[in-house]
Amino acid sequence: MKTGPPPLHPGARRTPGDRGGPPLPGTATPPDETQPPDETPAPGGSAAGRAAAAEPARRPAAAPADGEDRVTDAALRPKDLDGFIGQERVREQLDLVLRAARRRGAAADHVLLAGAPGLGKTTLAMIIAAEMEAPLRVTSGPAIQHPGDLAAVLASLTGGEVLFLDEIHRMSRPAEEMLYLAMEDFRVDIVGGTGLDATALSLDLPPFTLVGATVRSGLLLPPLRDRFGFTAHMEFYDPAELERVVHRSARLLEVEIDPPGAAEIAGRSRGTPRIANRLLRRVRDYAQVTADGVVTRRIAAAALRVYEVDGRGLDRLDRAVLHALLKLFDGGPVGLSTLAVAVGEERETVAEVAEPFLVREGLLARTPRGRIATPAAWAHFGLAPPPEPPRTEPPEPHRNGAPGPDARPDEPPPGGSRPGEDRSRP
Repeated sequence: MKTGPPPLHPGARRTPGDRGGPPLPGTATPPDETQPPDETPAPGGSAAGRAAAAEPARRPAAAPADGEDRVTDAALRPKDLDGFIGQERVREQLDLVLRAARRRGAAADHVLLAGAPGLGKTTLAMIIAAEMEAPLRVTSGPAIQHPGDLAAVLASLTGGEVLFLDEIHRMSRPAEEMLYLAMEDFRVDIVGGTGLDATALSLDLPPFTLVGATVRSGLLLPPLRDRFGFTAHMEFYDPAELERVVHRSARLLEVEIDPPGAAEIAGRSRGTPRIANRLLRRVRDYAQVTADGVVTRRIAAAALRVYEVDGRGLDRLDRAVLHALLKLFDGGPVGLSTLAVAVGEERETVAEVAEPFLVREGLLARTPRGRIATPAAWAHFGLAPPPEPPRTEPPEPHRNGAPGPDARPDEPPPGGSRPGEDRSRP
């Protein structure tokens, strides 16, 4: 039976040696990457060709789930301020800044966006570039650890370009100090060489707009914060705004959802649109697999129960922290490190992931002595708080200085002496 050449992988090129015969005259056969460089391929085809013939063609790897989520998040982002839901005050203030800059025909003032993760800081940076009809350059604070890194980014900017610097609080201090001059005078000073061979070069920059995003604005030095012309403080969303976000995302994802189902998802989204969109995708998956694809309140509640998100938005880690605080430590106070060991998590994970939401919900309180559970935490788990120990107060002396009725016999009154004690001696 006549056989054809072996199949190739998608995107692979066939070499002359893979045809089952010797290479064509004047054509060099590529070396086999699995052999040492000095090894000569055997006649009748290269080793790579024989391996391709012996090995069956592989299916291309599927895209990871997180990559799909990133693509979906990008598709769900609004493209202008009119489509941005929530943050009414920030939208109004930012609209005035951008409209005034467009009328002047100049670059907009530098903008600092401060707020918790998932509230729309990156989306607003993209909207600023779109409203100004300017290109957008994206980088992050951890990627800029040396002044030279920042100088390379700034030197490649064009006039009016928007530079989005995410996690700006994690930028190194030397690079942050270089940014002062670039923001204010649109100039950077670069020093090359060392010692007597060092030379200073001043590089002029075109006017640009810096948009910085941070979750910890307190870590920014005051000179840097003061150079931003507009600072926006992003607030958490209320349930009504999150319902609008869920309905809009469901329409873009072509998911059929009724108002009670949207309200169920919004109520468990912790005031964050990013979490609302993530929960919507998981509820969509559940509805497509176990139901007819329509998201109702019953379907949403059942799906979120599978993913361990309760009616208040608490996930597994939140409940583990509260359960350890209530059951193991009688409501506290307990130190953060001890609490982290009790739930089997890192100290930073408990402090930065679980605690902010629990404190905001009034379920946990931070005190100088440690973390304590509030009455709302006991009520959420249906438990009764332990009885408070009786308070003991020190005895109060009489107004004339005599000991009070509860004072001990051997305890002298204020300014007095014990019975039989001679205080005339020095």
